Amino acid sequence: MTSGPASAALSPAARTYLLQLARSAAAHALNGTVFAAPEPPSGDAVLTAPGACFVTFKRKGLPPGESLRGCLGTFEFREPLYRSVARLAAESVTADSRFRNDPVTSEELPELEIDISVLHPPRELPGPLAFALGVDGIVVEGRGTYEGRRGVYLPQVAVEFEMDKETFLNSCCEHKAGLPAGAWRDPKRCAVRAFRAEVFGEDGLLSGSKA
Repeated sequence: MTSGPASAALSPAARTYLLQLARSAAAHALNGTVFAAPEPPSGDAVLTAPGACFVTFKRKGLPPGESLRGCLGTFEFREPLYRSVARLAAESVTADSRFRNDPVTSEELPELEIDISVLHPPRELPGPLAFALGVDGIVVEGRGTYEGRRGVYLPQVAVEFEMDKETFLNSCCEHKAGLPAGAWRDPKRCAVRAFRAEVFGEDGLLSGSKA
């Protein structure tokens, strides 16, 4: 029987495995060598269940607005979680278009820290403000003439940048989706969904959220 989406809480061993996996996958990608992901610890079914995630690389010791060096993710629950983490870690340091002119190097990698956000499936909201700030992430999607535009903010963005709900939505619309800042107020122009994530990193950050 196929396991369901990877939305159960991860054990400390599973988190450690995924962080080590992400760093190894990134190192191989930057060195141009083939990477074969080691098998997950036995008994951790969440690692082999279909999983969606984001993998983030940041400079150590810098404020949020200056630390990012790569972050890519997926909402598709198609491949095993551990494979999603390995693939996205490699892509985050080699294929994030924001850093095309200043790519991560293999020499820089040891100075970067990794955060992983394991996602729960997005859910519909009764209204665009009906989410828990700092606990929920948001997905904004254009409608009508804005069809096809989409932006995502992970839950921790609101905390790191000290945003209130309206600022969180405005910024996601404008800077992530290419929509007018207030588009979220009009359901004919923009749909808003929320999601929760289990967030953990090499710096000891643990802000897992439950569905």
